[in-house]
Amino acid sequence: MLVDDQELLRAGFRMILSAQPGIEVVAEAANGVGAVEAARTTAIDVVLMDVRMPVMDGVEATRLICAAGERPRVLILTTFDLDDYAFAALKAGASGFLLKDVPPPDLVSAIRSVHSGDAVVAPSTTRRLLERFAVHLPSPGAAEQARLTGLTSREREVLVLVARGLSNTEIAVRLSLAEATVKTHLGRVLAKLSLRDRAQVVVYAYETGLVTPHSTD
Repeated sequence: MLVDDQELLRAGFRMILSAQPGIEVVAEAANGVGAVEAARTTAIDVVLMDVRMPVMDGVEATRLICAAGERPRVLILTTFDLDDYAFAALKAGASGFLLKDVPPPDLVSAIRSVHSGDAVVAPSTTRRLLERFAVHLPSPGAAEQARLTGLTSREREVLVLVARGLSNTEIAVRLSLAEATVKTHLGRVLAKLSLRDRAQVVVYAYETGLVTPHSTD
């Protein structure tokens, strides 16, 4: 689904995506209200969501869509890669964000990545975003701290390294594990903490204080 109040921009994205094998634009919306309604009535896997729209902005729409279930996953479209809308959207459940002038091959790759369950923003970029807005992060509550106690020490290590921007391959080398084992640990972290993907792992690690701005390995 394409969600943007600029019809010309939607038309451009639709033209690019409709030419790609395995990708079909099944819905469009000009604001967040339309996006939420379409998500309820149409089978959608991925949403390209603008943030600054009339009636309902993309952040609130993302929150409502993500709260309703695992699908669809939301990719935020933003003009700047470090604005507070992108920060808020990640906290609302978005799987990442893209600049509106993203090259077509990168747009297609991002959609396929999100569809497969990954986040499309490098965790290091998400980390940079969170460090800028770290002053707005609330102190972790007792409930969040309790959820952390359900992790094994290894799962906690993997969580922290993901939040610090390491790939599964890099984590495997760091911890002397097989990459498949790292994926298993990460999957358990996501399940235990009810997180959607790597982008949400980074947000969670900052919110709970496991990773702090400018922390080092």
